[in-house]
Amino acid sequence: MPEDDSLRKQGFSKDKRPDLVQVVIGLAVTRQGIPIRSWVWPGNTSDMSVVEQVKRDLVGWKLGRVITVMDRGFSSEDNLRTLQRTGGHYIVGEKMRSGKETTEAAMSRKGRYHQVRENLQVKDIVIGDGEARKRYVLVYNPKEAERDRLRREQMIERLQAELDELKPLGGHAHTKAACKLRSHPTYGKYLRQLKDGTLKLDKQAIREAEKYDGKYLIRTSDDTLSAEDVALGYKQLIDVEDAFRTLKTTLELRPMFHRLEERIRAHILLCWLALLLVRIVEVETGETWAAVRKELDRIGLGHFSSKNGDVYQTTELTAKQRKTFDTLGIEAPPRFLEIHPGA
Repeated sequence: MPEDDSLRKQGFSKDKRPDLVQVVIGLAVTRQGIPIRSWVWPGNTSDMSVVEQVKRDLVGWKLGRVITVMDRGFSSEDNLRTLQRTGGHYIVGEKMRSGKETTEAAMSRKGRYHQVRENLQVKDIVIGDGEARKRYVLVYNPKEAERDRLRREQMIERLQAELDELKPLGGHAHTKAACKLRSHPTYGKYLRQLKDGTLKLDKQAIREAEKYDGKYLIRTSDDTLSAEDVALGYKQLIDVEDAFRTLKTTLELRPMFHRLEERIRAHILLCWLALLLVRIVEVETGETWAAVRKELDRIGLGHFSSKNGDVYQTTELTAKQRKTFDTLGIEAPPRFLEIHPGA
């Protein structure tokens, strides 16, 4: 690796490829999911170490109001204090099983949920008083709760089948298989071990897991936002995650074959501009980019040749294709692209 290679570094790889060098990319998006700013950092940059820079850069835009939405990995108290400087606010996810006293109090608080959207119910919760006061919003999605329940039931069925297979085993084979189940990252939390070493389903742990079905906990510093706005604001993270997936797959951001910093930054800038167009198309049409592209890819160009000349003719547009062009304010391709009379 060249000595002046300031961006391409080995760091924490979310794709589980620590053997490869990488860069870290950040995006800022609007409420509609439109990307308005991108950042590029060296590949060994920690996510949480960039919060202050992002905050400073956005404040420099002199925006009237900045509310930063972050996932659970960023919710350290230092980061939250940074975000509140100069009047800023935050909406962050909280780990429901964090073990923190305030989180436990929020999860156990009695009260009714309020329906705000289809499959979206919220409960506004305030823990503490004065400077120690913390506001949480507990969100419940019945449809997601049902999916969680079905996934867990299927997983428990597979686990029970694994336990049944242990019975015929003996000696070292049984011990090895039992240890593998006990240490399994998913199965292990639903197992308990009897004094004789026998593994059984932990029904108490299963009942405890049911309490979290379809729920997620959000913390915010802004008391002026409604619980609905807090919940919908947090859901914007999905737009950001979708944007990164689009960058990595549809727009082929990676693998990157550049070494010079200026070329790496140019490559990412071009992908960001392409993402901007993709998201504008999605917002304006209400369709996914994949759906829009699939529909428009059906437009064909035919070349018809005879003794009288050559004609280049597009296929007749469908009503949906014409609507897409009209919605985006783009002129539709003409029916006859070129006509070349014969000699």
